[in-house]
Order: sequence, then C-alpha cells, then structure tokens
Amino acid sequence: MKKIFAFWILTLFWIPIKAQTAADNMLSESLSTNNAANDDFQDQYAEDLPWHARRFKVTAGAFFPVNNTQVQVARNGNSGTMIDLEDDLGFNKSSTSFMGTFDWRISRRSRLGTEYFVLNRSSSKRLEKEIVFKDHTYNVDVLVTAFFDVQIARIYYGYAFLSKPKYEAGLLIGAHVLFGDLGLRTETQQGSGEIRDNFAFTAPLPDVGIWGEFVLAPKFGLFVNANYLSAKVDNISGRIISYNLSVLYNVYQNFSLTAGYTGLNFRIDDQEERLNGFLKWGYNGPTITATYTFGNHVKLYKH
Repeated sequence: MKKIFAFWILTLFWIPIKAQTAADNMLSESLSTNNAANDDFQDQYAEDLPWHARRFKVTAGAFFPVNNTQVQVARNGNSGTMIDLEDDLGFNKSSTSFMGTFDWRISRRSRLGTEYFVLNRSSSKRLEKEIVFKDHTYNVDVLVTAFFDVQIARIYYGYAFLSKPKYEAGLLIGAHVLFGDLGLRTETQQGSGEIRDNFAFTAPLPDVGIWGEFVLAPKFGLFVNANYLSAKVDNISGRIISYNLSVLYNVYQNFSLTAGYTGLNFRIDDQEERLNGFLKWGYNGPTITATYTFGNHVKLYKH
C-alpha cells in the first residue's frame, strides 16, 4: 500500500507540473503583443497588493475544533462496542490544536500545497456501560483512562480555471493522511496490575474539490475551498468531507492575519485479518493564523 500511495503522490506532482509548463508556454506566445501593457498593469497591481499572489505562502496558528468521535475495534471475531469518545469515555468536545500550511505557486494557474494538523486528547471516566475494545472487556463502574492522538497531513494540487488579478477559482486534487492512536487502560480489581489496549492506524484518503480566492479590498482577502471523496485503498475504505472559509487582513506588507472556520469529517473502516476497526470523527471550529507571503509576484492578467 505504501508503494502504491508513494507512486500516486509522485504522479500528482509530476503530471500537473509538466502539463502546466506546456500550457504556460502556449499562453505566453498568444499574449506576446500585449506584454508591455500587461507588465505595466502587473507592476501597479503588485505595488497596491504586496501580500497577494506571491510565489510562496506560509501560515501557522491555532484551531479550536468541536469534536464528535465514534470508534469500534473488534478482534478475533468478537463484537467490539461502538464507543462514543465524548459521551462514553469523557473526552471534552472542545479542544485546541496547532495547524500549519505551506503553498507554492508553480505558475499562474498551478499551485502545490501542504497542511499539517495535530490534536492530542486524553480523558478519565468511571464507565457507565460495559465496553469491549480489542482484547479486553471493561466493566461498568471501573475507572478508565484513555487517549486519542491524531496527526493529519495533507498534500494537494490546485489548478485555476479562472485566473484574474482580483479573483481566482479552480479545482483541487490531493490526499489527507491520518495517523491515529487510540488507547484504553484500567487497573485490575485487585489493584496489582492493569489491562490496556491500543489501536494505531494510518489511513490515506484521496479527495477532490473546488477552491476560490478573492481580493475584497486593498487589505482584505477571502479564501474558500471544499473537498469530498469516498474511496478504498487496499484494506482501508473511507469517506472524507472537508471545507474551509477564511478572511485575511493584511497587517503590513507581506504579513497578514487570518480568521476562519474549518471542518473535516472522516469515516474509516480498517479490515485486517484478525482485527476490524471503525472510526467516525468530525471536528469543526474556528481558526486564527498568521500568514507570511514571499517570493516574486505571479503574473495575473486582467484580460
């Protein structure tokens, strides 16, 4: 599975870059008679909007999601319990995490981007119902401590079908890769030992979507995107829906602040030879990030 996924990622990078290079060469020939006028316009545009359409963009900040999580792990044919992490194990619905992104505008219409998100959660609760999780049964009224640690990496390629100085829109193709680890632990009744189980998994989920970027005013910008796909890779099947809406305020030159609302909703089924796992997880909430753009301005033509 790792070799197939690595090949898919390399193909995602290589084909769009080669195709876009050829397209841009053709475009530059067709616009040769208008180069002087366009260059004058571009220079003025870059001076008015120093933060927009730069070659590189880096963001980092905080995410405040509200979580809804369901998990079921069965082993060797037993019927694992469907567990609601927030209701059954006492996980807080609200949390705070770090997120970061990096974007590279390859050309006028093409861009590559990466995102990274991390969220580590833990809880302690006396059970109100019996839970069967992996190898053990956790009885009613025992004190269980649990953790759910997740890292999500995303890579995507975007192509702009509309590419104007103050608005762009296009398609996205990419993949989220979820690295998760869920564990439960409790002491035995005699207090001389403990029982514990954990379920670790890696789930690559491709997705496709649409995006748009708009200049609202000299110091304000708007970015939106939405992604969806349902697919199966080897023994892992999944569905993903994600979206983002954010407003940018340019503080000074290349530095800006961004406030937005982000959501990501997963459904994953992992079918192994002796282990079956199910995860349904949605997190949605506001984001606050700092944005820094650098590199030369990408040419955006008004005609």
